[in-house]
Amino acid sequence: MTTIAVTGATGQLGRLVVDALIARGAEPGDIVAAVRDTAKAAGLTALGVQVRLADYDRPETLEAAFAGVDRLLLVSGNAVGQRVPQHTAVIEAAKAAGVGFIAYTSILRADSTPIGLAPEHLATEQAIAATGIPHALLRNGWYTENYAGSIAGALHTGAIAGSAGEGRIAAATRADYAEAAAAVLLSGEAGVYELGGEAFTMAELAAEVAKQSGKDVAYTDLPVADYQQVLVGVGLPEGYAGLLADTDAKIVDGHLDTDSAVLAKLIGRPATPLTSAVAAALKG
Repeated sequence: MTTIAVTGATGQLGRLVVDALIARGAEPGDIVAAVRDTAKAAGLTALGVQVRLADYDRPETLEAAFAGVDRLLLVSGNAVGQRVPQHTAVIEAAKAAGVGFIAYTSILRADSTPIGLAPEHLATEQAIAATGIPHALLRNGWYTENYAGSIAGALHTGAIAGSAGEGRIAAATRADYAEAAAAVLLSGEAGVYELGGEAFTMAELAAEVAKQSGKDVAYTDLPVADYQQVLVGVGLPEGYAGLLADTDAKIVDGHLDTDSAVLAKLIGRPATPLTSAVAAALKG
């Protein structure tokens, strides 16, 4: 019996990983859902999954959460700027609890990309490596769901804005990345996994939205500063909006593109195509 823990198991990615583990044959009782709020995990409890309190900001909750765990998936936190101390607490607790394998959801080419989100991921990768515990670095590309809000807005404005130029984005769905994580957790195979789907440009995304919705939608390419203000205008904090706008600009130079076929190999099928992702977004 191999016990597998998934942090952030009530989150958008973590819950999908739990579902993928069960779909791939893992016994629910051998899965630990490590969550910040156990009250939100009733659905997991109903599946027969072990639910344990594990709050990244409360290190005292972590070691007990990982007791008896053989393999751990550390799903990166969403508190940009706080992730290194949060992740370090998880890693230290995993080591103390005797976890034998750690997988981590990182970013594409974390050790070389200039994308501003990467340094926290790279620091986490290095902290995991320093433990000496066998590990897998799941370097996920962009999620197609990142564009769901843009698609919804485009139906009203007729435009999808960005600063990506003609750069290509090898995005895949959360479900694709979750299946890949489940496959690695079940195999326990250490390594660096560069993961991405079939690439598209923002203009191609807009064209697909127009085709499926029957409405006039086009891509509008903006200077980074202007796109940052668009993001601020929809409610994002100035600093985070700047980070996302800068990330968009890095797409121009191919930093969210990859020709890696590893994702498809892990999940046993091609990544979800853009047509399907757009259809899902339009359904809401």
